[in-house]
Amino acid sequence: MTEAAAAPNCLAGVRVLDLSQFEAGPTCTEVLAQLGAEVVKVENPKGGEPGRILGTGPKPGADAYYFMIYNANKKSVTVNLKSPRGVALVKDMAKKADVFIENMAPGTIEKLGLGWDELHALNPRLIYAQVKGFGEGSPYEHNLAFDMIAQACGGNMAITGEAGRRPVRPGPTLGDTGTGMLMAISVVSALYQRHTTGQGRRLQVAMQDAQLNYTRGAFTNYARTTGAARRR
Repeated sequence: MTEAAAAPNCLAGVRVLDLSQFEAGPTCTEVLAQLGAEVVKVENPKGGEPGRILGTGPKPGADAYYFMIYNANKKSVTVNLKSPRGVALVKDMAKKADVFIENMAPGTIEKLGLGWDELHALNPRLIYAQVKGFGEGSPYEHNLAFDMIAQACGGNMAITGEAGRRPVRPGPTLGDTGTGMLMAISVVSALYQRHTTGQGRRLQVAMQDAQLNYTRGAFTNYARTTGAARRR
């Protein structure tokens, strides 16, 4: 294997505490793991992450292929976040982590006592990353979102399909995986910035907002003609 083809390990020594589930957050942390970071996934003691049973696996009782695709190269621990001891364990792990990421429903992580203010006080160098459906200040900021909702609200579906017919969801999961990729870029950038500032920071990527990165080419039609982007 050539040096270029070998695992890059650019993030060797970086420890990531992953409280995300399903696809958007796990996509981010899998990218970080592929780049050499140590990713520790925190899961529910009762069955683990829901993605483990989302579809079939290689054999009965095995994790679903869906889970495997988005969680390779990670370690896992189970912690009961509804107990004070469980929250204390996560706080202890956060003290030793470089990155913390979650994609729970809006307000949930704060109710658990694991919000930005609490963890930043424990570890000022921590990069605190959040994936949400809609951005802060949005009229929908308290709403949940999955891939199809993000693609619909972000404009992907409006420009996909045949003219004069209903919008169509694009094949790739741009709402989930596309958001996760942008979060991974944000995390790596924040880690680089930390070398200068010595401080961590809070990051948030909204699934709806992230879709603008994938639909921006369609806006050229509006710039030229002031007409709406065409479905094609």
